Order: sequence, then C-alpha cells, then structure tokens
Amino acid sequence: MRRRFATLDVFTTRRFAGNPLAVVLDAEGLDGDAMQTIAREFNLSETVFVLPPEDARHRARLRIFTPGRELPFAGHPTVGTAVLLGLAGRNGADAQAFGLEEGVGVIPCIVELRGEGAGYARFRLPRLPEVMEGEPAVADAAWALGLDPEEIGFARHMPSRHSAGNPFDFVPVASRAAVARARPNGEAFAKALGADGPGVYVYTRETAEAGHHFHARMFGSPRTGIPEDPATGSAAAAFAGVLMQFEPLGEGTHSVVIEQGYEMGRPSQIDLQIVIASGALTAAEIGGGAVLVSEGEIEA
Repeated sequence: MRRRFATLDVFTTRRFAGNPLAVVLDAEGLDGDAMQTIAREFNLSETVFVLPPEDARHRARLRIFTPGRELPFAGHPTVGTAVLLGLAGRNGADAQAFGLEEGVGVIPCIVELRGEGAGYARFRLPRLPEVMEGEPAVADAAWALGLDPEEIGFARHMPSRHSAGNPFDFVPVASRAAVARARPNGEAFAKALGADGPGVYVYTRETAEAGHHFHARMFGSPRTGIPEDPATGSAAAAFAGVLMQFEPLGEGTHSVVIEQGYEMGRPSQIDLQIVIASGALTAAEIGGGAVLVSEGEIEA
C-alpha cells in the first residue's frame, strides 16, 4: 500500500544543511523487519515511523531506525518529527505542546512554527545522562581515530562514556584541526571505540562560528550503518553528562550551542540547555530548527 512520507533537514534553518530525516506516516501494519528495510531504502542516518500513541493524551508513538538497527531514542528524529506534526496540526496555532512516545519513554515537546514548512522544536530529556563504564584510554582513542595521543584532551576534559538513552564514547581533542583530521581507523576503531553503542563523539572547544561553544563530529559504530552523522541530538543529550563531569558549572540554567556537520558540508546547530540545582543535573533540553524538504508516497 502507499504510505505518505516527508523528508526534513534538522538542526538547521535552511534546506540542504543540517541532518536529513525521513518520516513515514501511516506506518500502521508495518513490522520491525519492514521498517528496517524501508530505512535502508531511504539510507539516511535515521528514518522515523509514526504510529498511533498507546496513550491518547500523547500525539504519536515513534519507532526510529538507522540503516542498520532500531534505536530507542534519537534527537534529530524527535525534533524533525515534532516540527512535521506541528505543521500538520497547525490549525492557526504557531505554538504547540505534546508528548511523543519513544523507546525510552514519553518525550515532552514544544514546537514553534516559523513560516511555511519550517519550525523549531525543543524537548526535555526523558532520561538524564549517566556515566557508563568502559571509557576509552587516551592511547586507544588516539589509535582508533588516527590522531596523536598528545592531541587527546583539553583543560579538564578526558575521554569518557555517557548515555541519555544511547551510549556514546566522547573524545575531547585540542583543536578543530584535530577534529578535521580524525578518521575511524578500521579495526582499531571497532576494537577501541563504538563497539557497543551508536558511535563516537569527537569534540573541541574551538568553534567555527562566534557564539557557539563546542565543535563536534560523530562517527557511527559499524552496526548502525552510519559512517558519520551531521547532527546527533542523542549525543548532545549525553554531552550534558560530559559537561557535568568536566566543566566547573555553577547553579542555575546553562545554555550551550554545539556545532556539527561542518566537515560534511552540512553545518548544524544543536541547542543544549541544562539546569543544575544543589550541585546536581536536574533537567536538560535539546532544541533545534527543522525545514521541510520533500513530501511523497512510498509503496510498502
């Protein structure tokens, strides 16, 4: 049967930048194998399948697939699908709030529509980041990424592993030049990094754009089928844990802008907001823009 789909560019305000996303509407009747096949056909970093919610108080239930596997949660699919559903249910309202059901739980979203086919969405993390065991050693991180050990780390930052639904290895490097040179080093990468999670997040404090705070790249693990991702919201969510571990942040609300995708020619901006009370992370939100690129039907 024919099923409606749309594609959007996410974590950007303009088409042909940011991270492309496919959203399949009318996904009822598709099983997991069929969804995985369709995700491979689109061959984008993620494809979302929109289903009726299990709880009628929520807007929809989402299943999210990379070309290689299903994910319980992902940031750019959440932002892009929220904007798409906001556009579909506009009815004269430029601001909407609703819940989306994903594998990690219900994700509260707020959508602001900004002109024809565009909007901005932010969502509160359903799960705060946690430190995971098995962080890579400096030498292993350098070996896996084709860098010198002296380039790994800056200020207090050292390699770490965190998860806010998806685990990532986080590798800080000294400069944007080192970020640009980083390359997954074949077997060394699979052995030392990214073997049991979505991938590796390489980051530095040196940015391309004024007003941004960190510059990053995300290399996917082999099983995701994503060699590199232009904007990774679930990694930015887990990055809140990195900030708590290594940055001397005080009480209150902190806003952090992460740029990603520049080395791929798809500049992206991810807005991360964290709230600290009594020395602990109490809440975090991810936000970004999304722009409608195409609409059509797929036989599936």
